[in-house]
Amino acid sequence: MPMEPLPDLSTLSLADIARLAQEKRLPPVAQWNPDHCGDSEMRIARDGTWYHQGSPIGREAMVRLFSSILRREPDGSHVLVTPVEKLDIVVEDAPFVAVELRSDGEGRDRTLTFRLNSGDLVTAGSDHGLTLRETPDGPHPYLHVRGGMEALIARSVYYELMNLALDEGGERVGLWSEGAFFALDGLT
Repeated sequence: MPMEPLPDLSTLSLADIARLAQEKRLPPVAQWNPDHCGDSEMRIARDGTWYHQGSPIGREAMVRLFSSILRREPDGSHVLVTPVEKLDIVVEDAPFVAVELRSDGEGRDRTLTFRLNSGDLVTAGSDHGLTLRETPDGPHPYLHVRGGMEALIARSVYYELMNLALDEGGERVGLWSEGAFFALDGLT
């Protein structure tokens, strides 16, 4: 069964984005507690590429499917979980990458919606915060996705965010989305 192509984010209204996000019903992985079954022999690289036994998974539909059953455990590890099995998966940084941005409105009325490499749409707000973390190779921006999992914001998307913030010229370098302010200057 072929997957539908992803809609062009730039052509969607906010209502369309909200509807698509609602329609995307994820499996209730938080409710599934099967016994641990072993290792999936899978890895999600820092750039968001999924690998199985060292080879990239080339089928986008498979990556989307696996991302829907991904869960972060209380100890910070990640697993692929179904009602009957739980398998470890290595995540080098964040399990998702925010690869596209849609900004609507200005100032406190702005809404920032991100498309993830999994095809999911996530709108930044009180439940989906933006954070900037200092790492050995510089600051990295992240978007909370779900269940303690984050998306690393791709460099080009981060530059787009920073340009929006600098153009806005507020007291702090940052942006509003869904009524929440997110500082992008590294200060807390």
